[in-house]
Amino acid sequence: MKILVTGGAGYLGSVLCADLIKNHEVVVYDNLMYNQSSLLNLFNNKNFKFVYGDVRDYKKLFPYVKEADVIIPLAAIVGFPACDRDKQLATAINYYQIKNIVKNISKDQKILYPNTNSGYGQKTEGVCTEDQKLTPISHYGVTKCDSENLLLDSGRAITFRLATVFGMSERMRLDLLVNEFVYKALTDRYITLFQAHTVRNYIHVKDVSSVFQFMMENYDENVGEAFNVGLSDTNLNKRELTERIKKYIPDFVVNESDYYEDPDKRDYIVSNEKIESRGWKPQYTLNGGIQELISGYQIIINKDSSHFRNGFPIKYGQGL
Repeated sequence: MKILVTGGAGYLGSVLCADLIKNHEVVVYDNLMYNQSSLLNLFNNKNFKFVYGDVRDYKKLFPYVKEADVIIPLAAIVGFPACDRDKQLATAINYYQIKNIVKNISKDQKILYPNTNSGYGQKTEGVCTEDQKLTPISHYGVTKCDSENLLLDSGRAITFRLATVFGMSERMRLDLLVNEFVYKALTDRYITLFQAHTVRNYIHVKDVSSVFQFMMENYDENVGEAFNVGLSDTNLNKRELTERIKKYIPDFVVNESDYYEDPDKRDYIVSNEKIESRGWKPQYTLNGGIQELISGYQIIINKDSSHFRNGFPIKYGQGL
């Protein structure tokens, strides 16, 4: 198949595209907003094509939309700080990109869309299933959930409500909870937890790549549905996560404080039973991911960590 991946040079896209080109033609459409060079190793593959472009440039984007069998829209302003800094930009990329793609595809084209399970909002009683009403509290969550609703209403897409992703990528990100905590354990050797009792679910970036490929192959049976994607044994609070890390970095000092309230108010237990009932299961564990990060960080630990964080995009910064 011919697959279009917008934002394919990002954290998830860099892993996903390397997997997809083993069996498919892949076109990445990306404006390299963080000046990343994560896809250079793919240019010698005849199944790979890169297009430099902004998803708001619809005239340039849509010929590639029209040609694709599968569309995976990863391009986004990610996280509540960046989205809150420029809500108009976040809405244009996170929502109107999706709206314009839906308006310009045929009934034979497939869309696979990554949402965030932060759409479940603040403290939720019981276990969150896909039947749970989405109640996002950040502009980031609102734009992603509005896009999911649009796609599901169209009946042309499968959406994934992703747990907090971890693991190494060619376009590494440290501003993801597991990745960040392991980095702090290796560099600072201590961390102060705010709201240490809040619970999240987690998933390895390679397993996220795997679920996209699984649903491409099982699209017709699952189109029009949303799926939680996470590790069923890792509904952990922040303190429990640090205890996992301390197994491998014993001198990691963990303190707790109520001085600061985390603006990312995720606190819920998520069920991944639905996706597992369809035949997909994750292959990577949290413990294995922690060990992978400890090993991989040898390469970046002496570099400026700001290069590995999704702050406000360079391409949209003031004066650029």
